[in-house]
Amino acid sequence: MTSSPLQDVVSRARRIVFFGGAGVSTASGIPDFRSGDGLYASEFEGLTPEMILSQSFFYLDPETFFRFYRRHMLHPEARPNAAHEKLYELEKADKLRGIVTQNIDGLHKVAGNRRVYEVHGSVHENYCMDCNAFFPMEKVLNSEGIPRCDRCGGVVKPWVVLYGEAPDKYTCMGACREISNADTLIVAGTSLSVEPAASFLGYFHGRTLAVVNAEPTPADARASLVVRGDVAEVMGALKL
Repeated sequence: MTSSPLQDVVSRARRIVFFGGAGVSTASGIPDFRSGDGLYASEFEGLTPEMILSQSFFYLDPETFFRFYRRHMLHPEARPNAAHEKLYELEKADKLRGIVTQNIDGLHKVAGNRRVYEVHGSVHENYCMDCNAFFPMEKVLNSEGIPRCDRCGGVVKPWVVLYGEAPDKYTCMGACREISNADTLIVAGTSLSVEPAASFLGYFHGRTLAVVNAEPTPADARASLVVRGDVAEVMGALKL
């Protein structure tokens, strides 16, 4: 049986970086954002999700924000799929040098990966806006209304990047450093429509850029390989 083109790329690579988006986690039961049945295709209490997931709306109406956030952004039942598991195997084999993810679900770390740059934050990390006390996802999930700090009573905010907020600069610096040092960059499950993360691809000057996505992306034109398909199926089929 002949190997797939992506398998050939992975077999040759020595320093892989994986750049992923919402399409990586759809097989885990987490909806994406911009597909026909994605999160942004519907309204919530007469408001668009993009409006609710903004920094300004968080301060304007935190109760509505948290109603939406609990219902649509938290998926405690989700488990890593074949893509997450394969990336963990690649890291253990020291072929994968980093994961740059736009997802906030934390599934890469749940799968076991340690070299993860969560450029939009994580639902598993929440902090008190007054005293900086740390809380897990369950604090927000199991509270009612606006979650409050057990220590000082301050508002507990998810460490996720909202529209209008800048991502953590040190996370971004680390992500760009890994991409610049990679010989192979696999871009998967992302429309590459969100900045500044999409611009990180400009730091890649390695040998092979591979794109795995169900729909066309802006990176297709410069890619060495484009694979149309489900990310979990394509990545899960790889052999070390």
